[in-house]
Amino acid sequence: QVHLVESGGGSVQSGGSLTLSCVASEYTFGSVCIGWFRQVPGKEREEVAVVDTWGITNYADSVRGRFTLSQDNARNTLYLQINSLKPEDTAMYYCAADRTIYSNGRFQCPPDYRNWGQGTQVTVSE
Repeated sequence: QVHLVESGGGSVQSGGSLTLSCVASEYTFGSVCIGWFRQVPGKEREEVAVVDTWGITNYADSVRGRFTLSQDNARNTLYLQINSLKPEDTAMYYCAADRTIYSNGRFQCPPDYRNWGQGTQVTVSE
Protein backbone atom coordinates (compact mmCIF):
# COMPACT_ATOMS: atom_id res chain seq x y z
CA GLN A 1 0.00 0.00 0.00
CA VAL A 2 1.27 3.45 -0.91
CA HIS A 3 0.98 6.26 1.61
CA LEU A 4 0.34 9.64 -0.01
CA VAL A 5 0.58 13.10 1.56
CA GLU A 6 -0.62 16.22 -0.24
CA SER A 7 0.25 19.83 0.45
CA GLY A 8 0.25 23.19 -1.25
CA GLY A 9 -3.40 24.14 -1.22
CA GLY A 10 -4.60 27.56 -0.20
CA SER A 11 -6.81 30.53 -0.93
CA VAL A 12 -6.01 32.58 -4.01
CA GLN A 13 -7.69 35.10 -6.22
CA SER A 14 -8.94 34.30 -9.69
CA GLY A 15 -6.06 34.22 -12.14
CA GLY A 16 -3.56 33.18 -9.50
CA SER A 17 -1.37 30.09 -9.32
CA LEU A 18 -0.64 27.27 -6.92
CA THR A 19 1.62 24.25 -6.88
CA LEU A 20 0.29 21.15 -5.18
CA SER A 21 2.65 18.42 -4.00
CA CYS A 22 2.05 14.75 -3.34
CA VAL A 23 4.77 12.80 -1.57
CA ALA A 24 4.59 9.02 -1.94
CA SER A 25 5.91 6.68 0.74
CA GLU A 26 7.80 4.62 -1.79
CA TYR A 27 8.93 4.82 -5.37
CA THR A 28 5.83 4.63 -7.49
CA PHE A 29 6.50 6.44 -10.70
CA GLY A 30 6.58 4.10 -13.64
CA SER A 31 5.02 1.28 -11.66
CA VAL A 32 1.54 2.65 -10.96
CA CYS A 33 -0.94 5.14 -12.26
CA ILE A 34 -0.80 8.24 -10.07
CA GLY A 35 -2.48 11.57 -10.29
CA TRP A 36 -4.78 14.25 -8.95
CA PHE A 37 -8.51 14.27 -8.41
CA ARG A 38 -10.79 16.92 -6.97
CA GLN A 39 -14.14 17.00 -5.31
CA VAL A 40 -16.64 19.62 -4.29
CA PRO A 41 -19.17 18.73 -1.58
CA GLY A 42 -22.32 17.35 -3.15
CA LYS A 43 -20.66 16.63 -6.49
CA GLU A 44 -18.90 13.63 -7.97
CA ARG A 45 -15.16 13.35 -7.76
CA GLU A 46 -13.42 14.51 -10.91
CA GLU A 47 -10.20 13.16 -12.35
CA VAL A 48 -7.94 16.15 -12.97
CA ALA A 49 -4.67 14.71 -14.26
CA VAL A 50 -3.20 11.21 -14.15
CA VAL A 51 0.11 9.86 -15.40
CA ASP A 52 0.21 6.19 -16.37
CA THR A 53 3.08 3.72 -16.19
CA TRP A 54 4.26 4.74 -19.65
CA GLY A 55 4.60 8.36 -18.57
CA ILE A 56 1.58 9.54 -20.52
CA THR A 57 -0.49 12.17 -18.74
CA ASN A 58 -4.19 12.56 -19.29
CA TYR A 59 -5.79 15.89 -18.37
CA ALA A 60 -9.44 16.71 -17.87
CA ASP A 61 -10.76 19.03 -20.58
CA SER A 62 -11.60 21.60 -17.92
CA VAL A 63 -7.96 21.98 -16.88
CA ARG A 64 -5.97 21.24 -20.02
CA GLY A 65 -3.63 24.11 -20.80
CA ARG A 66 -3.79 25.49 -17.25
CA PHE A 67 -2.69 22.52 -15.13
CA THR A 68 0.63 20.73 -15.51
CA LEU A 69 1.59 17.46 -13.91
CA SER A 70 5.24 16.74 -13.17
CA GLN A 71 7.25 14.43 -10.96
CA ASP A 72 10.51 14.33 -9.07
CA ASN A 73 11.60 10.72 -8.90
CA ALA A 74 14.40 11.42 -6.43
CA ARG A 75 11.89 12.87 -3.97
CA ASN A 76 9.01 10.48 -4.79
CA THR A 77 6.93 13.60 -5.33
CA LEU A 78 4.20 14.39 -7.82
CA TYR A 79 3.42 18.04 -8.53
CA LEU A 80 0.40 19.77 -9.98
CA GLN A 81 1.12 23.28 -11.21
CA ILE A 82 -2.13 25.19 -11.43
CA ASN A 83 -2.22 28.43 -13.38
CA SER A 84 -4.99 30.86 -14.32
CA LEU A 85 -7.11 29.65 -11.44
CA LYS A 86 -10.87 30.09 -11.71
CA PRO A 87 -13.52 30.05 -8.98
CA GLU A 88 -14.80 26.76 -10.43
CA ASP A 89 -11.43 25.19 -9.55
CA THR A 90 -12.37 25.48 -5.89
CA ALA A 91 -12.34 21.97 -4.46
CA MET A 92 -10.54 19.51 -2.24
CA TYR A 93 -7.68 18.09 -4.27
CA TYR A 94 -6.59 14.52 -3.67
CA CYS A 95 -3.63 12.49 -4.81
CA ALA A 96 -4.28 8.83 -5.64
CA ALA A 97 -2.29 5.87 -6.91
CA ASP A 98 -2.93 2.29 -7.95
CA ARG A 99 -1.67 -0.44 -10.25
CA THR A 100 -2.76 -0.67 -13.83
CA ILE A 101 -5.45 -3.16 -14.79
CA TYR A 102 -5.81 -5.34 -17.86
CA SER A 103 -9.08 -4.56 -19.55
CA ASN A 104 -10.39 -4.65 -23.11
CA GLY A 105 -7.16 -6.16 -24.37
CA ARG A 106 -4.77 -3.60 -22.90
CA PHE A 107 -3.22 -2.33 -19.68
CA GLN A 108 -4.76 0.89 -18.45
CA CYS A 109 -5.29 2.97 -15.35
CA PRO A 110 -8.05 1.65 -13.10
CA PRO A 111 -11.44 3.32 -12.85
CA ASP A 112 -11.10 3.37 -9.06
CA TYR A 113 -8.02 3.90 -6.93
CA ARG A 114 -7.24 2.21 -3.63
CA ASN A 115 -4.56 4.55 -2.29
CA TRP A 116 -5.54 8.12 -1.41
CA GLY A 117 -4.05 11.04 0.42
CA GLN A 118 -5.93 13.17 2.92
CA GLY A 119 -6.47 16.03 0.45
CA THR A 120 -5.53 19.68 0.25
CA GLN A 121 -8.09 22.46 -0.14
CA VAL A 122 -7.92 24.94 -3.00
CA THR A 123 -10.20 27.98 -2.77
CA VAL A 124 -10.37 30.54 -5.56
CA SER A 125 -12.17 33.85 -5.06
CA GLU A 126 -13.30 36.34 -7.70
